[in-house]
Amino acid sequence: MPDELLDEDGAEHYLSFSVLFHGDLDTAALDRARGAVLRRHPVLTRGRLFRSVLQPAGPRAHRLLVVASRRVFDERSVDVFVSDLAASYRAQVLRVDPGLPELPPAGSEEPRITAALPLARRYWADHPVDGELRLPGPSGAVRGARDGGPLEVRTAGRLRDALHDVAERIGVTPFVLLVASVHAVLFRYGNTAPATALDFDTRAPGEHARIGALVTELPFSSAPRGGTAFAEFARQVGAGLRALHRVRDVPPARVGEEPGPAPVRLAYRRWASAPRFPGVVATVDRGPRAVPVRHALDIAVLDGPDGIEATFRHPPASLTGDGVRGIARHWLSVLSHVTTAPDTVLAGLPLPGPEEEENRLLAARHGTAAGRPRVTVPELFAEQVARRPDAVAVVHEDRRLTYAELDAAATRVAGRLRGKGVGPGDLVALRAGRTELLPAGLLGVLKAGAAYLPLDPEYPAERLEFIVADSRAACELGDADLAAAVEDPAPFGPTTAPPTAPSAFMTPSAFPSPSPSPSVLPSASPDDLAYVIYTSGSTGRPKGVRIEHGSLVSLLLSMRDLLDSRPGDRWLAAASAAFDMSVPEFFLPLVTGGTVVMADGTRTRDGAALRELVDRAQVTHMQATPTGWAMLLDAGFTGPGITAVTGGEALPLALARRLRPRVGRLVNLYGPTEATVWSTADEIGPDPERVTIGRPLANTRAYVLDGRLSPVPVGGSGDLYLAGAGLARGYLGRPELDRERFLPDPFGPPGSRMYRTGDRARRLDDGRLDFLGRTDGQVKLRGYRIELGEIESRLLAVPGVVQAAAAVRGDRLVGYVVGGADPGDLRRALAASLPAYMVPQAFVALGSLPVTAHGKLDRQALPSPPEPAPAAGADGADQADGAAGAGGAGRGEDVVESVRRIWCEVLQVPEVGDTEDLFDLGGHSVTVARISARILDRLGVEVPLHAFFDAPTVQGLATVVAGLRTRP
Repeated sequence: MPDELLDEDGAEHYLSFSVLFHGDLDTAALDRARGAVLRRHPVLTRGRLFRSVLQPAGPRAHRLLVVASRRVFDERSVDVFVSDLAASYRAQVLRVDPGLPELPPAGSEEPRITAALPLARRYWADHPVDGELRLPGPSGAVRGARDGGPLEVRTAGRLRDALHDVAERIGVTPFVLLVASVHAVLFRYGNTAPATALDFDTRAPGEHARIGALVTELPFSSAPRGGTAFAEFARQVGAGLRALHRVRDVPPARVGEEPGPAPVRLAYRRWASAPRFPGVVATVDRGPRAVPVRHALDIAVLDGPDGIEATFRHPPASLTGDGVRGIARHWLSVLSHVTTAPDTVLAGLPLPGPEEEENRLLAARHGTAAGRPRVTVPELFAEQVARRPDAVAVVHEDRRLTYAELDAAATRVAGRLRGKGVGPGDLVALRAGRTELLPAGLLGVLKAGAAYLPLDPEYPAERLEFIVADSRAACELGDADLAAAVEDPAPFGPTTAPPTAPSAFMTPSAFPSPSPSPSVLPSASPDDLAYVIYTSGSTGRPKGVRIEHGSLVSLLLSMRDLLDSRPGDRWLAAASAAFDMSVPEFFLPLVTGGTVVMADGTRTRDGAALRELVDRAQVTHMQATPTGWAMLLDAGFTGPGITAVTGGEALPLALARRLRPRVGRLVNLYGPTEATVWSTADEIGPDPERVTIGRPLANTRAYVLDGRLSPVPVGGSGDLYLAGAGLARGYLGRPELDRERFLPDPFGPPGSRMYRTGDRARRLDDGRLDFLGRTDGQVKLRGYRIELGEIESRLLAVPGVVQAAAAVRGDRLVGYVVGGADPGDLRRALAASLPAYMVPQAFVALGSLPVTAHGKLDRQALPSPPEPAPAAGADGADQADGAAGAGGAGRGEDVVESVRRIWCEVLQVPEVGDTEDLFDLGGHSVTVARISARILDRLGVEVPLHAFFDAPTVQGLATVVAGLRTRP
């Protein structure tokens, strides 16, 4: 485009086209014709809004290049200008009347806007626009001009003719059919209410031959459903466009609250043949659309006699070039399919495009197959015992057990369980502290052929009682039971003495019977249960997940290969045994010849203490949630030789960039309890640009499916399903829940199942999975899996609460109640039945809960609680009262000040008043754990968890501490 035809605004604000004449052109007549057109449309003569130049293009050819400002010219104006120019040229050459209709004087748009305003207000109130968009390919900045440039595609003329024919058959226009096709593709990408920005002509009746910028861009949204036939959907789109057309004269800004912007722009124009110029052959060449790309994706469609041309453009930050090419392929695939099968339901429209994309999807779907022996964990452990009996298997503080000692201790536990009649098919509840005895107990249960049920001693008694009763555990073992079995050197036989201190829930005399010799101990099979772990339940009832030995072995061997776990490695065991992250911490080192380094509960809560243990024990491998890694980093952690594993919650990119330089390797894992801890893995490189949940582990299959359980194309979002060797047997005593979450696998071997995770994901071009969030009320907070429904059911059980809800706001768990209830009473009631991590840190009283248009809880509309109040200085009266309440002069004052200093350190505030509430200051389960750990370290007492909820102030907690210190 010649620069002299542009002003300082540049090409992007102009529309250009040219008319090429072949033959003997009467240039003088053409000049007079141009003048006639300008007089007919005086808007073109105002300033530098319109320029044209006639250039020689060959011996008998001329080109008329036209550049017009978009302030006075739109796409339709091109047709009007060329048509008027041809009529005026014909009149000049043939000396006839041009026959152009009279144009009415341009009037004010205000009367039309005023008349349509009430209808427009109703329309936009009923048609909100969802500005969110899911498209193929990774988001984020993309390098390379190739990715940001336009992509042009062209269809054959026969496809264009077929589309026009099918549009006529189903009763819509070609434009409507094209809009419907784009919305259908967007729907398959996971957009439940796809929206596109469309151009609408605002010319009044009788003004169709007027030149001007008489077009408005309006957002149009549809409501596709997977089971709707495309033909019916196209008719629905047509009805929706007619409704929008009736309010096109009213700018959305005049309505009041504007609808949200549409993320995709779709421009459509019909390209008619050039009108006849006497004595010459003329063709019209429309220049490329040179407008700024203001949407995530801009599609310009030109419907011409020789076919359909489409130009796809996008900002470099929104899509990759491969992503755009994939969209174009999918769109052309849909267009081609509906010409012959317009009644195909939307969920069944073919999107894969070329064969290689389908092959890549199939390959990624099935993950990597690997041969695995049909063995159990005790058998793998026995191999290591035979190879390295004197190597250290478990270490806790200054105590350690070699492989031979651990094997002997576990065998004694197993023998005593078998003497009681416990074996395959039984559950043994295990409630023990985090010492070297715990791995011995776990292995002992497995050696007996039974499955273990881990109980966290810090959980509320009510919850533990429910789990034991619900699981129908054959017996329960505690620290005293394990100590008696581990430390008793007596040989197996009838002289073995029973333990002296049975656990609270143990069936009477757990070990009274003679123990058989090790040679007759039955071993479990790979199909037997290895453990049952209880997780939060959406109905308020925790549910037990049953994991078999075969699934556990598959996980351990996959992690062995992934993390290069080998003899001599030292694994930190920091997770609660009731948290399934503990499973590989206990067993992976023991089946690969490594050492389990036990971290007791106090160390896991304090970053500095945990860092010291990692350094002193020379840990080589460790797992932690992102929250745990952040705690360690804040404490100055660095471990250049450590293989760091993170999982349990989403890993923020900022944290990955902070952690990666401090460790030797960083691996991000994803997986639900129902798929045996971990299912996918992503190695995080030295300079990460993106964090994903990676690819399936060996013998694991991951599917991204739509509502009809059909695979979603690469880049599209859908529901994540898992299948393969890691799948749980199901839930304990919950067949209805099994049917809901464990479905037949249509892509696996006959009889196989897949697990519906409740997570949303999309598969990237390289096969990795991108985690997109939950589809239900489950959340992950500090690595813990929390069903909000369980919290809500507990809140409803509190007297005075008539409605309840829960949500995560920032990094805080918040409870919402309707009805009179004191926050302290709510906190204490929930702490009596829920683990600390499930007790909300803040409570908000509401007059009513917000609901959606369908009457359901609108969780997103729940307000954020007030920010935690800044800690205030304590006045003299508070200090005096606190000292007295803590148990007397001198010693009481020391306790108060010690507790106060600990609170200030953990909360990172300069001062805390005696009566300020810990949870009002932003305290949560991790905060409670850190304060408890430091009180134990400095004051020598272990504060029970309930005390923090019963007396959540410095004064109240100091009273508890002082009382514990005076006990004999």
